[in-house]
Amino acid sequence: MTEFRLLGPVEVITGAGVVDVGPPQRRSVLAALAVDAGRPVPVEVLIERVWGEGFPDGARRALQAHLTRIRRMLERVASGADDRVTLARRAGGYVLEAEPERVDLHRFRRLAERARNAGIHGAERLDLLREALALWRGEPLAGITGEWAARVREGWKRQRLDVVVAWADAELQTGEHSTVTARLRDLVAEYPLVEPLVAALMRALYASGSAAEALDCYAAMRKRLAGELGTEPGAELQRVHQAILRGDLHQPSQPSPASPASPASPLNQPNPQESAPARAVPAMLPLDVRGFAGRAHELARLDAVLAETAHHPTSVIISALSGTAGVGKTALAVRWAHRVCDRFPDGQLYVNLRGYDPQQPMTAADALADFLSALGMSGQDIPLDIGQRAARYRSAVSGRRMLVVLDNASSVEQARPLLPGSPTCVVVVTSRDSLAGLVALHGAQRIDLDLLPPPEAIALLRTLIGDRVEAEPEAAALLAGQCARLPLALRLVAELAAARPAASLAELAGELADQQRRLDHLDAGGDPRAAVRAVFSWSYQRLPADAARAFRLLSLHPGPGLDSYAVAALTGQSLQHARRALDLLARAHLVHPAAAGRYDMHDLLRAYAGWLVTEHDDEHERRAALTRLFDHYLATAATAMDTLYPAERHRRPRVAPPASPAPGVADTASARVWLESERPALLAVCAHAAGHGLPGHAVRLAATLYAYLDNGGHFADALTAHTHARHAAQQAGDLAGEAGAVANLGVVHWQLGDYEQAAGHLQRALDLFRKIGDQVGEARTVGNLGILHSRMGFPGRAFDDHTRALALFRELGDQVGEANTLANLGAVFVLLGRDEPAATHNLRALELFRELGHRGGEATALTNLGEVEARLGRYERAAEHFLRALDIFREIGERYGEACALNGLGDARSHGGAPADAVERHTAALNLAIDIGERDEEARAHDGLGHAYHALDDLASARSHWRQALSAYTELGVPAADDIRTRLDTLDTNPPSA
Repeated sequence: MTEFRLLGPVEVITGAGVVDVGPPQRRSVLAALAVDAGRPVPVEVLIERVWGEGFPDGARRALQAHLTRIRRMLERVASGADDRVTLARRAGGYVLEAEPERVDLHRFRRLAERARNAGIHGAERLDLLREALALWRGEPLAGITGEWAARVREGWKRQRLDVVVAWADAELQTGEHSTVTARLRDLVAEYPLVEPLVAALMRALYASGSAAEALDCYAAMRKRLAGELGTEPGAELQRVHQAILRGDLHQPSQPSPASPASPASPLNQPNPQESAPARAVPAMLPLDVRGFAGRAHELARLDAVLAETAHHPTSVIISALSGTAGVGKTALAVRWAHRVCDRFPDGQLYVNLRGYDPQQPMTAADALADFLSALGMSGQDIPLDIGQRAARYRSAVSGRRMLVVLDNASSVEQARPLLPGSPTCVVVVTSRDSLAGLVALHGAQRIDLDLLPPPEAIALLRTLIGDRVEAEPEAAALLAGQCARLPLALRLVAELAAARPAASLAELAGELADQQRRLDHLDAGGDPRAAVRAVFSWSYQRLPADAARAFRLLSLHPGPGLDSYAVAALTGQSLQHARRALDLLARAHLVHPAAAGRYDMHDLLRAYAGWLVTEHDDEHERRAALTRLFDHYLATAATAMDTLYPAERHRRPRVAPPASPAPGVADTASARVWLESERPALLAVCAHAAGHGLPGHAVRLAATLYAYLDNGGHFADALTAHTHARHAAQQAGDLAGEAGAVANLGVVHWQLGDYEQAAGHLQRALDLFRKIGDQVGEARTVGNLGILHSRMGFPGRAFDDHTRALALFRELGDQVGEANTLANLGAVFVLLGRDEPAATHNLRALELFRELGHRGGEATALTNLGEVEARLGRYERAAEHFLRALDIFREIGERYGEACALNGLGDARSHGGAPADAVERHTAALNLAIDIGERDEEARAHDGLGHAYHALDDLASARSHWRQALSAYTELGVPAADDIRTRLDTLDTNPPSA
């Protein structure tokens, strides 16, 4: 019988042996067909799989030639009618007409599926798993290159690893330890970061009597995770580790492929003695849909998909909801998610990817940043590289029972990085795209949403309108048809009917028919959405003039949501008028509430509003509206920054008061809330202004937000904002703006531990500042180079930098710059071990800060003085300085400074003979540092806790905190890592005597 092999070199096997398929490209075509054996594969998909997106002009002709030769080869090798395999042309593309069982990949999946069956036990299950693994002959699709091959190859490897883990546990039930251990050692060497493999190896080692080696295996894995991903081992690995330490690790009697431990196993019962840090439980689902009706069949299918998690415990269950715009994909996903959210106690993640937004679709990288933030990761810890973000995300959700809703994805590529790797997660993706790649490569269950069936469309109207539908069934049916049975249009019509209770449904249907005909005449291209646009137009034309204008101008907003102040800026009207317009638009379902006081617009409505604004508002009016909007964001951001960082006001661009109403951000709490809630919009403004002819707004807004993004640990956002600002300044020929943006990029890169990039940016900024004669910019940049050199372990160079900066600031009469530099010089003297000049410089800085009324600077100088006193062994005096600094930082709400002071106080208490108090101070600093995303102070807190616990003879806790400090310092790339490593080596090689 003719068979096809993909789990190794691509081969065709007959009774006579291996058939020569031909060159690699032809084998790639055959593989692209065989993965979908029995199903048509469109020509476009075949071309993409073989040549990728940038395929050559002759790809289609080459494909036809390969298909002809494959067809002839299959005809030639057939041994009889029963063995006939053909390549046929179908309406949907080309199909390899063969039973999937003839393809080793499908046979492997079938065997693995049977092994998961709850009714399969013992030897039978083990035989199935052995047979499945025996199908692998090496690297799958060996010799075939290209993005598609690489992508599916990795997916198949993950499936194999799942089966290997299940096989290992099944073998251990038979007492076969050596074979399991040998095979798992090889695989762990090949996949060193796959936690289920390491857990399986630890179980095998423990079962063979090598508990010590199993613990070493865990320690090595933990070190790899910390060094490469900056994470701790997942829940399963920690449970195995703890069970081995307790000596009560039992092999499961009937393990499942996903979780080798049975429910009765101690691995599944957390030890009440263990203390694990609380994990964030995100609840990101939007509000449930009001008046939801119908879709019972689709809801039942989603329920069935969820039930499959019991039968597919090694795979992430994915549902792909596909359908046209306005068909109710989001409503269905959100309604179902609310129905089942109690099944996901570890949280629900939701993101609107805005895949069809003409201006600002959300990138997968930005969505990952939002998810990581919701999962409790501080902004400073979120990496810039999308691959690293995806890895951190998968690690964060590993082993957690979570629901992930990816709404409005434009393509598989936009959604793929957001797929978790843990079978405990369930994913729902909505898209207008068919998402064929999710189905083919990730096993997604596709649910195509068609127009509502007539009874369900009428039921939705009945839910929204009431008894009038029963009184006029024919008119209701006519209205449903005029709305194309799209839920979005039906809701708009229902709102209009509710607003006109005296009108009959028949009258409303007649009016809509007239409007539809008018739009049809305008639509010479035969737009199939004309009926829906007629509904939109019907709603739009009944708006008052000011609300209609607001609706049009809303399409210009580049961000994901907006409030009444933004509407007032766009329209140039009062806040009262803006709120009235939003209220009218919300009641007409032309916008929808997104959060408290904030609104968003369906992408189909946004497109309609965008069409209207180009028809009714000329270029001058559109540009004026955008300018008012950007002025509003810039001015409010400047006011918020002046509230939070008043002493730094002179370092930010001068911004004129806004012409439109502005929210109150005069107190620190409201300023922080506004900046945090508007951060996505502010970043969108930076991007839009840079690319649409308003470069000055991009440059000034990024510079204005510098301290907020830096102090808040929003380094990925800072990189985005300052990069847009640099490009905008370059396009405008603004050398001063470019210098400021490049200097800010240098600071972001040193915060991220990329010192080489930081040095390059700062040197480029310094050259630009000197070129344009900006001595203030030069002084600040030289000082930043000094801070960078201190971090890099070059105190001598840092001293030279700060000395030069001090001279410049004094020459310019910039006393704030002078005071900051004196404090920085004092810190360098501490590094150099010169305590007297360190104290002198900080005392002078303290005096200057007090003269200037710079409370934050005063507290910083006190903190530095505390460090000097601690170095001199005067711990009580050091503690006094830290306590005074702590009071000031708390008074002004400077949380970073508060963490510094707490850590300094902890160090003083620890060395002063009060380690228990030190634990309390460092723990507070640790919690605060994690909360604000300050990685350096987080590492310092772990280091201080290590010292304090060591003084308390709690060596296990000391070792744990020092290891976490080492991980953080190593990731930051700072010299302190070497000191921690030496301390740990000493602790490990000189254990305490019994």
